[in-house]
Amino acid sequence: MSIETEAVYENGTLKLDHPLPLKEHQRVKVVIETTTTVARRNYGIIGWTGDLEVVRDLAMQPEQGILESP
Repeated sequence: MSIETEAVYENGTLKLDHPLPLKEHQRVKVVIETTTTVARRNYGIIGWTGDLEVVRDLAMQPEQGILESP
């Protein structure tokens, strides 16, 4: 079985966003992948060579409609 969830690292502990459907003391394998913002994942896809923050700011402007997107 494979489960994917997100977590936050705080004070040496991973705090999961949701409970896991596991039995008490069940052994699991954990793979850690850090998440990135949408802007960072897509940086360079349109050939932009400028600052990442400029792209993020432009994409987040209300007239771009990104906040209403699914």
